[in-house]
Amino acid sequence: MEALTNLLSWWHAAATAISYFSLAFYRLTLHPLARFPGPKLVTISRYYEAYYDVVRNGQYTFKIRELHKIYGPMIRTSPYELQLSGPAFFEKLYRQDAQYDKYAWTTDAFDAKGATLFTAPHDVHKARHLLLNPFLTKTKVVGRQGLIHRHLDKLCQRISKFADAGTTFDFGAATTAFARNVANEFILNKSYDSLDREDFDVTMLAASALSRQIWRLFKHVRWVAPVFEKIPIPWLLKHAGEDMKIFFRRLLETQRDTKKLMAAVASSVPGEDTPRTIVHKIIDSKLPPSENTFERVVEDVATVTGAEFETTSSSTPAELASANASSFSPLDLRNLEKLPYLTTILMEGLRLSPAIATCMACMAPDTGLVYERWGIPPGTPLYLELQRFSPDRWMHLDSRKNADKTFAPFSRGTRNCLGM
Repeated sequence: MEALTNLLSWWHAAATAISYFSLAFYRLTLHPLARFPGPKLVTISRYYEAYYDVVRNGQYTFKIRELHKIYGPMIRTSPYELQLSGPAFFEKLYRQDAQYDKYAWTTDAFDAKGATLFTAPHDVHKARHLLLNPFLTKTKVVGRQGLIHRHLDKLCQRISKFADAGTTFDFGAATTAFARNVANEFILNKSYDSLDREDFDVTMLAASALSRQIWRLFKHVRWVAPVFEKIPIPWLLKHAGEDMKIFFRRLLETQRDTKKLMAAVASSVPGEDTPRTIVHKIIDSKLPPSENTFERVVEDVATVTGAEFETTSSSTPAELASANASSFSPLDLRNLEKLPYLTTILMEGLRLSPAIATCMACMAPDTGLVYERWGIPPGTPLYLELQRFSPDRWMHLDSRKNADKTFAPFSRGTRNCLGM
């Protein structure tokens, strides 16, 4: 019996080795992407990417930059994906008439398929995107500058108190609290008062960083996210570390507030004068009933509010050009947009500080694409690379004109960010 068990184990090991060898041989020689350059380990397995994402804490983006220097502008970054370096192909890939799906392997890792941001199919994303777009337009922002100034005044008052007392504070936490208050009140009509807390909710910065690390694990260990989703938030609040407790407490509060808003929308009288929120926009839409479930709505709410303050807060610490310097009155948005140096700092900051620091590839599912001498097979996930911090690149008018074609901190085409 023992001899039979040993024989079966040997055959199992041999069969596994043959399977892996055959798969590696196929990916190196027969796969539609076999002719594209890149390291052999990248071609064979995702473990190469997983090492830099998980073990090296999100360094794969920077490793790809090194690989471009070795292999050229078009490289294979996984058994299934390609990446381009340079703007020559930009307008062809990110255009408004494109009908590209987002790469589901990446978006599924967030375990938030109901969120517009992580919707893979083009048609479903388009319906959700068109619904929310009017709620987050520049015109809407201009119309609510009073909200922004109110929170900005509170931020300035808090900073003045620290200055008068001669004490230090975390400026990154302060600007994040400001952005979080504005985003949440704009979207949900509730600010959560982060600016009123003594430390500006500084632990939220650590919680956000930890959540990004966890997501990278979810991306490569596919069974973790579904298991994690089944764990009740009250249990996590009881057993998590102090930083993550604040994160989960806010998540639970967002869920409760979303549920209350959905109930309020259902019981409201047509024409009733109540503050409109993103939840009203979704529930009052003509989308099918499956789009109005609590699970989907709360995923959209959580991702939109998170994206709003994460990107804004990461690019806010910038030097303001001298404008109306003798006045203490709030500066109008249109005047701020005319400040050349402020604009260059923000453009470069936004370009290099995305809320999601990873590759979010698009796919042309049916037609395929052509870049220089390369014919890219249909359905191949594809993305482009960006690099060095240099605000001066935007100072000249010619650069600004070129930016209209290639500047994309919020992506471009049909997948551009709702809240830019």
